[in-house]
Amino acid sequence: MGQQRRYALVAYIQNQVGEFVEKLRKELHPELPHLAAHVTLLPPRYLQGPESAAVESLEQNCKRVEPFEVSLGEVETFIPATPTVFIRVAHAAYRMRELHDLLNINGLACNEEWPYMPHLTIVKMGAENEAQHAYRMARTRWAEFEGSRCIEVRDLTFVREEAPYNWVDLATMHLGAPRTALGGSRRRSS
Repeated sequence: MGQQRRYALVAYIQNQVGEFVEKLRKELHPELPHLAAHVTLLPPRYLQGPESAAVESLEQNCKRVEPFEVSLGEVETFIPATPTVFIRVAHAAYRMRELHDLLNINGLACNEEWPYMPHLTIVKMGAENEAQHAYRMARTRWAEFEGSRCIEVRDLTFVREEAPYNWVDLATMHLGAPRTALGGSRRRSS
């Protein structure tokens, strides 16, 4: 039997903040493969059943939660636990924790190594001294960032790890009730 794969659930950040993080990550750790900026709702884990059951569970539970917005705080690090530099989710982080707890069930349930803390990873370095340098540089750059520090959490993507630093998207779930498209074309009267 092949090696068991890990899965995670993320919300991609596709705005100025996401562009900022991706550019900074390439500068700080250029040898890493490109990873899209994201906040993680369910950290990497092994499934306790088939992918299809996990996707179904996610789809059902995501319908129960309306989209929401969070704002980002300061650059921090997980040193000495791991050489990771990140931006903490400051305002409305509780919404992400509630969503994490709602989705961390059944085949997706996992006793995680660390308590869940909402954050946007900038970079994970190979060693603590490299992370300290990256932390100082990221703090300076983040202080200079003039764009909005808000992130809308509307769509979540279920991903599978194919190889180290190589994750593939499996399914995207929308938060809230299904969106309905406006029927027909609109006519403008003159």
